[in-house]
Amino acid sequence: MTEALEHRKAKLVVVDPRFTRSAAVADYYAPIRVGTDIAFLGGVINWMLANNKVHMDYVKAYTNASFLIRDDFDFKDGLFAGYDEAKRSYDKTTWAYQLDKEGYALVDETLENPRCVWQLMKSHYSRYTPEVVEKVCGTPKEQFLKVAEFIGSTSTPDKVMTICYALGWTQHSHGSQNIRTMAMIQLLLGNIGRAGGGVNALRGHSNVQGITDMCTFSANLPGYMVAPTDADTTFADFATRRTPKPLRPNQMNFGRTSEVVRQPAEGLVRRCCDQGERLAYDWLPKRDGAYDVMDTFERIHQGKINGFVMQGFNPLAALPNKKKVGAAMAKLKWLVVIEPLKNETSEFWKNYGELNNVKPEEIATEVIRLPASCFAEDPGTFTNSGRVIQWHWAGADPAGEGKTDREIIGQIFTRLRAPTPRTAASFPIRSSRSPGPTPTRRTRRPRRSCARSTAGR
Repeated sequence: MTEALEHRKAKLVVVDPRFTRSAAVADYYAPIRVGTDIAFLGGVINWMLANNKVHMDYVKAYTNASFLIRDDFDFKDGLFAGYDEAKRSYDKTTWAYQLDKEGYALVDETLENPRCVWQLMKSHYSRYTPEVVEKVCGTPKEQFLKVAEFIGSTSTPDKVMTICYALGWTQHSHGSQNIRTMAMIQLLLGNIGRAGGGVNALRGHSNVQGITDMCTFSANLPGYMVAPTDADTTFADFATRRTPKPLRPNQMNFGRTSEVVRQPAEGLVRRCCDQGERLAYDWLPKRDGAYDVMDTFERIHQGKINGFVMQGFNPLAALPNKKKVGAAMAKLKWLVVIEPLKNETSEFWKNYGELNNVKPEEIATEVIRLPASCFAEDPGTFTNSGRVIQWHWAGADPAGEGKTDREIIGQIFTRLRAPTPRTAASFPIRSSRSPGPTPTRRTRRPRRSCARSTAGR
């Protein structure tokens, strides 16, 4: 970003509740009240539509602006059609497109039909005037309009912009709506799918994007495909449920599950046998429910999980309802913490006054710390926010007796699969960077520190 400012005449606009270091070097800064982002972005959409700052050729060709919505969809008194007050949720049946006899969406290329997405969007966002933005967001009208002008200036084919956001948008009660509203702005400007465009997250972690790209997220298959569940008994069932139907003739459809999934599913066992598609699909795990971190800690809290391995994660500080997370970990028989440094989770059993008011003598969880390396001490690849894989070299060896995650997990794996019981001395922990005789426990301290959360320790 700074290189673009210095050498490519780019402009930087910062909208933030605080005057940040980024704001200090920005071409323009505008304040905003915390949690009012949608009103601000809605005002930008209204200003763009009113001032014809829209890339119309792009909008007609690459968005659903011309699609017709069902006649029974409406918006009244702040609610869309289908709202169930008792359940506090929407039945989205009326939100669907009007379809022809072949199942394709009806369109109006002129964008004049009052039921097309374009007209409904104009009607919906007309309420977000600069005066309303100033009242809701606290952003002075003149400053809001200046930001809108910066954004609107990229609606031409020869200009493009990107929006960079961080956790202030995502970890929010309306996080998805924040991102989608900005995506709508970029679609109106024609800035999605063009170099320098898009909506980009400023990741705070060293490799958070890699969890989905590397398929270590349990709900996904490679290529951001949804993993099968117990209900998907056959590949045909899975493909039927997961393959989106085209909305227009000859529509490009990335989610062609029958093609995207078939090859990796067959490839799972192609090296082992040639007994057909059904067997290949059978090798894919089938989920019987959610296994994200929230569900995992709910199971821990219910006493359904006895042990937990925490690697590169600090749930006591990262998850909502700190009191419940701490109570859940107190029900564990053991907790393994693989971290280079102490953190709140590894010491959840210690009393830190109002910061962590617990009774250590009532917590029987055994906490085992395994010192790991920091990311800069381990060579490998990162996946950045643009889905670009980047290689990096280790800047230094791990401090003290720390080891890389691969070494730690690898040794746990080999010991668990050992065919016969072995004594601890038979498995000395050794660094791959330390050639020479294998140390024993008599000559070298074990590379782990243990702390049992019982009274007096």
